[in-house]
Amino acid sequence: MKTCPRFAALRDEYEREIGFLTAHSKRHAGRPAAKSSAKHAASAKTRMARALSGHVGRCPECG
Repeated sequence: MKTCPRFAALRDEYEREIGFLTAHSKRHAGRPAAKSSAKHAASAKTRMARALSGHVGRCPECG
């Protein structure tokens, strides 16, 4: 699938956020902050999927 630079930038931004949240969750395992970060990472994955599929649907270069 060929994608545009905006798609790649959007994906990279979400993957960076998910990486930060996941790393924080692992560093603070067993604490409430870890559970919160894990939940935020899961919701970020859902938001990423929604944003990328919406982008593909609207972008003439990707779609």
